[in-house]
Amino acid sequence: MKARKQLTKAESQVMDALWALPTEHGATSAEVMEQYAELKPAMTTLLTFLKRLTEKGFVRTEKHGKLLYFTPLISREEYTRQRMAEVKDTFFGGSLRSLISFFVRQESLDDDQVDELVNIIRQKKTLND
Repeated sequence: MKARKQLTKAESQVMDALWALPTEHGATSAEVMEQYAELKPAMTTLLTFLKRLTEKGFVRTEKHGKLLYFTPLISREEYTRQRMAEVKDTFFGGSLRSLISFFVRQESLDDDQVDELVNIIRQKKTLND
């Protein structure tokens, strides 16, 4: 899949709403709007963001009758993977070890969180053996 541009904060909110909906047939703008808990944008604003997301290649638009349906073209997991790979390459010279070390040193982790991270690494090691 080709590299996409980065999502803005507002675009990320729209994508979060889309990702929360079943994607097999897409969602209408009204269904996307329903996903907003508070501070809902104006419908025209939402439609502008959906248009931008379509132009950027994040969303596909299909018309069925009078309604437009919007379908994400990338999963949340895939977008996160791409963004984290960019962060790793840009700020940590491509080193996963450096990226993880940075966050472990910067974050306040309690013993349970440290144990959980150690267990994740041990599981990965077991899978690699």
